Order: sequence, then C-alpha cells, then structure tokens
Amino acid sequence: MKILIVDDEEMIRDVLREYVEFEGNEAFEAVDGMEAVKLCRENEYDLILMDVMMPHLDGFSAVKEIKKTKDIPVIMLSARSEEYDKLFAFELGVDDYVTKPFSPKEVMARINAVTKRRASKPNGNEILKFEGLEIDMAGRNVYVDGAKAELTPKEYELLFYLVRNKGIALTREKLLYDVWGFDFYGDDRTVDTHIKMLRGNLKDYRKFIVTLRGLGYKFEE
Repeated sequence: MKILIVDDEEMIRDVLREYVEFEGNEAFEAVDGMEAVKLCRENEYDLILMDVMMPHLDGFSAVKEIKKTKDIPVIMLSARSEEYDKLFAFELGVDDYVTKPFSPKEVMARINAVTKRRASKPNGNEILKFEGLEIDMAGRNVYVDGAKAELTPKEYELLFYLVRNKGIALTREKLLYDVWGFDFYGDDRTVDTHIKMLRGNLKDYRKFIVTLRGLGYKFEE
C-alpha cells in the first residue's frame, strides 16, 4: 500500500515511516495539511495518517479538502482526546482516530483493521429498497420517497451496517467497534446521537431502525 504520513514532527514521521515500510508498504511524507492536500491532488494513496494540530492548515481542514475529490481512508493522529474532536473527525468521514502518545504497533493494527473493513464493502450497483427508502450501495446515496437524503459519511456507514445486518440485534459496543473502528471507552452516547440524526433524515422510514432497550438497535422491516 501507498501510505501518506502527515505530521509536522519529524520524529513521529520517521518512526511511522519505519513501521510502515517494515510491513512492506510504501511511505510518503507531508509536513502540514497544505502539503498533504497538494500531494493528494497529484498522486494516489491507499491510506493517510493525518495529524490534527499542524501549521498552515490543520488536519481537520486538510481531510475536508481531500474528501471533496478522493475517498481515501484516513486515520487521525491527535493529542486531543475530547469526545467533540473525535465526533467531528468522524463526521468528516475519517475511518479511525488514534490519541497521542500512541504505540506504532497500535497504529499498524489500526491500519490493518481499516484496510480489512474497506475491502469487505461490496462493489457493484446494488440498490436496496424498503418501501419508499432506497439505498444505493455503490453510489453511497440514500433516497427517501425519491428525494436524496443528505447524510453525513458516518450516518451512511451506520445505516449501511444496520441494513447489512438486517434482523440482527446489534449492541452499541458492536456498532462502535465495527462502524467507528475504535474503542470508545464504553461511552455509547455517540451511537445514540448518530441514530437520532439518522432517524431524522429517514423521516417516516425511521420506523425500520428499532431500539432494543438496554442493548442497542436493529434494522427490521
């Protein structure tokens, strides 16, 4: 894989490069968000390791710009561990969020997990319909009675996962692990918040997302 490492600290870039290359990947570097955006416009990468706090252009802004034209998996690296920062990152479409200080081995494990999740997503032009709710898997579009619903990337991932596991009871912990891909330290409020937003966007078809009291949720026709 071609992995772009974006961090203004040379020592962190060097350590990550060593581990990335040790695992048989190609490593590329950028010292700030502006350079990362420029490199992504000119080249193709399989995954990005993106620091948050950087000069010139921060990691959040860089991801937002990159995601406008390319769907590259992104793992954020940040010393900021507040829930707000994590939620904001996932709203931008980030695949994982690792808090500094971190172990390079942990980062490599996160890279492997993100790669596996991406590879498991189906390709093709599959379209699923549930009454007036239409889900275009390949196009990543959702239509409610013919009108396109404006979902955030994470809302789409959550709906996609619920539909793929239709009829199966899913705990909040499992949703966190499989959809967000990181340990949220037992705080399941982010799942409830996203379910609430998702239901709002699905309007009358919110009925398909069933709450399992004390457990989690499931998608049921």
